[in-house]
Amino acid sequence: MIPLPLALTQGDPSGIGPEIALKSFAARKAQALPPFFALGDPELYRRVAQALALDVAVEETTPREANEAFESAFPVVPLGISVKGEPGESDAADAALTIRSIEAAVECVAKGEARGIVTAPIAKAALYAAGFAHPGHTEFLGALAKRFFDVEARPVMMLYAEELAVVPITIHVALREAPRLLTRELIVETGRIVAKDYARRFGIARPRLAFAGLNPHAGEGGAMGREEIDVLAPGIAELQAEGIDAQGPFPADTLFHARARERYDVALCPTHDQALIPIKTLAFDRGVNVTLGLPFIRTSPDHGTAFDIAGRGVADATSLIEAIRLAGRLQA
Repeated sequence: MIPLPLALTQGDPSGIGPEIALKSFAARKAQALPPFFALGDPELYRRVAQALALDVAVEETTPREANEAFESAFPVVPLGISVKGEPGESDAADAALTIRSIEAAVECVAKGEARGIVTAPIAKAALYAAGFAHPGHTEFLGALAKRFFDVEARPVMMLYAEELAVVPITIHVALREAPRLLTRELIVETGRIVAKDYARRFGIARPRLAFAGLNPHAGEGGAMGREEIDVLAPGIAELQAEGIDAQGPFPADTLFHARARERYDVALCPTHDQALIPIKTLAFDRGVNVTLGLPFIRTSPDHGTAFDIAGRGVADATSLIEAIRLAGRLQA
């Protein structure tokens, strides 16, 4: 059976998303990428290809015809909305197309027209200016899981590279807020989702989860904070009682060297930077954002819209290439 293609969202059209999508397509054979199609404005991709002298033909298609088109041209499923903004200058007038592209990608998976979605970077400020009601990209995908799959999803962000996979337990909050938000319930809920979905997507029957401590030296027995004793350890014990291979809390400063990484599959960290600093140090250009907890596959490059370099032809497509490659091998 011919595998279904992946659905690639357009992202903010004024960012580097269109450029790296075209570059990823151009590298499809050298990188052995699975078939994918974009959802958006075909003329945008043609303009970008021409402006940057990329030798890529763009072909309008349907999701079911995308595999055939992928052999010779970059397949784009038109959504009937034209892009207004210019490279580097995000335009709120394009928010409707950005949102529609994400909706259409999830809908394609729900209809059996795509095996998963890969999302290009968006600019939340432009979406907020147009009335976007969700805190971010991932929360919107959680709402779409309810709309198209009738599933109450609690998405969990995981950053993945071959060397390391990490999950921040608290994400985009001020550092002073993290201890208050780090509850036993949050630790258990996050651990359950990671254990279940990592096993499902990566085919590892019982993934090994390692939890980092919040405080230096994991609290030093309570001398530098009691979160490890009062919150993390009880949450980890509850996960263990459910049969989940959860260990810790371990001092964060000794959790990421090569020998330590051999002892676990995913590191779960109380704060955002505890998780993202090590993976961006080890695999800055190759890290992939994988959303666990959804009823469909979703990956994304681990970077933003990069408006400052949009339209200059210098954007590195490596992270998107890795996101496409990973989405192609994750198990639905």
